[in-house]
Amino acid sequence: MIRTEHLSKVYRMGEIEVPALRDVSLEIEEGEFLAIVGPSGSGKSTLLNMLGCLDKPTSGAVFIGGVNTALLSENELAEIRREKIGFIFQQFNLIHSLTALENVALPMFFAGVKSDARIKRAAELLAKVGLRERMHHKPSELSGGQQQRVAIARALSNNPAVIIGDEPTGNVDSETGDAIMGILEGLNRNEGRTIIVVTHDTEIAAHAPRVIRMKDGRLLEE
Repeated sequence: MIRTEHLSKVYRMGEIEVPALRDVSLEIEEGEFLAIVGPSGSGKSTLLNMLGCLDKPTSGAVFIGGVNTALLSENELAEIRREKIGFIFQQFNLIHSLTALENVALPMFFAGVKSDARIKRAAELLAKVGLRERMHHKPSELSGGQQQRVAIARALSNNPAVIIGDEPTGNVDSETGDAIMGILEGLNRNEGRTIIVVTHDTEIAAHAPRVIRMKDGRLLEE
């Protein structure tokens, strides 16, 4: 489903070049559950941004479903992000003026889903992650773990084939982190969704059947 070929990313800071990825070639099959592990600055989040079409490489290519994303327009990349990929972030990235239900329904608005259908699906997704009784609460009224569950429900709103998590357990305690990974395991096992998670925590990574390690912008081992 997703393939990178000789992927490199260099950030320029004035006259200084900072390599974030160095010649990364990787294949991720449909329905895989993959964890990418490495210390801060290893390039794992940069790689995740490339896989999620949030950034473009300096050289090399990312293929999604056989399509070279480097050849796509910004509108085409936005369509892939909207329809094929669900994102979960460490900081949750919820809109604090909206309820949990409204946060989950929002991506469906941009996808053109009608209001009644948006609300119905958002409620179903929140129930699925154990927040049936909290769907009308705003983020400030929810714990960190509950906010991340809302973020997972939001990531599922447009029924993507791929879920990408950037340190999805980074702002919660270990017990809650295990529960969140359990939800992702269920999405992979029961629904066949491809799950890609970046983490610095080897215990969290152990939930994934496949683990890739990174250092200094390179893949080290599996």
